[in-house]
Amino acid sequence: MSSREALIALNMLPKVGPVRVRRMMDALGSAEAILTAPLGKLTRVDGVGPKTAEIIVGWRDLVDIEAEMAAAEARGIKIVTQLDEDYPQVLLNMYDPPLVLYVWGEIKALDAHGIAMVGSRKHTYYGQQSARQLSFQLANAGYTIISGLARGIDTFSHEGAIAAGGRTLAVIGSGLGQLYPPENMALAEKIANGHGAVVSEFPLNTKPDKRTFPMRNRIVAGWASSVLVVECPQWSGSLITANLANDMGKPIYAVPGPIDSPSSAGCNKLIRSGATLVMSADDIVSDSEVLPLFDRPAVEEQKIVNPALLHMGDDEKVIYEVLSSQPMQMDQVMDAAEMMPAQVSVVLLQLEIKRLVQQLPGQHYVKREV
Repeated sequence: MSSREALIALNMLPKVGPVRVRRMMDALGSAEAILTAPLGKLTRVDGVGPKTAEIIVGWRDLVDIEAEMAAAEARGIKIVTQLDEDYPQVLLNMYDPPLVLYVWGEIKALDAHGIAMVGSRKHTYYGQQSARQLSFQLANAGYTIISGLARGIDTFSHEGAIAAGGRTLAVIGSGLGQLYPPENMALAEKIANGHGAVVSEFPLNTKPDKRTFPMRNRIVAGWASSVLVVECPQWSGSLITANLANDMGKPIYAVPGPIDSPSSAGCNKLIRSGATLVMSADDIVSDSEVLPLFDRPAVEEQKIVNPALLHMGDDEKVIYEVLSSQPMQMDQVMDAAEMMPAQVSVVLLQLEIKRLVQQLPGQHYVKREV
């Protein structure tokens, strides 16, 4: 068995983990030596108890390395270990770097210039627009956008980077054979096919759970040169990522939100605690001592024109021009358009049907992204 195969096997074992493996390698000399060591020798290593040692001694009954490697190859997934040259060097600086990375797509050297963008799964329209705009700007400036492929802000951050023709890394909290959330499979395929990579430290068929997501967060924090929190409540996994990065001495940025909005409470708290307030990508780029190298021309953001824009009635045009990306209540629309309630209600419904307007909770309305 090679050293690479030994690391893959150790990574597949439960209750082992990178910290224990490092201690055992320091004591026993190599990954292969760990798998061949007797029970007594393993338990003499600091942090390795009898249960963990029993798991390691019986590893052949728990994992099938050949099957795992064959399955990865069949899916076009590369398994990268700490011993490989293409393992991201920045991750080796972590306290507990992943033993193995499963990579769908391609990791490049310029990904060292990565900015993590994180936020809540339950987002507002403001958060959605902020994430897409900032990720577009940052990717266009040459930064790789690192996020977790989760619903909400993560998704919009990846989409903005792709729209800019830039790179993005999706670090997920499950195995690549159990991609989560499943509705983001199409987005994952876009990322893997020319826009970056979808990455996991977990064996292929690992299902997501409460343990895997915090583990994923530490990789996002460790890989990025800084962390931008776009929108999150006061208690959020995004704050865990930000705190991990802060402990590593990395800059933390946050997008401010309304003081009475629970969805922005986490960001506002970060800013109050010393995070840099961000209103555009320039606020981050200007902090960089060395700008990343990027071998392509800048891309101007182009919006797809909805054909319905070309076929609006006069009343529809008036109300459409009144609306913006900021939510407006019905009475505000009435006042600005100078129309009667029944008339405004009918026109808003027509614009919703044409997918030009979106109704938000509380009878608020915004222009739909087209």
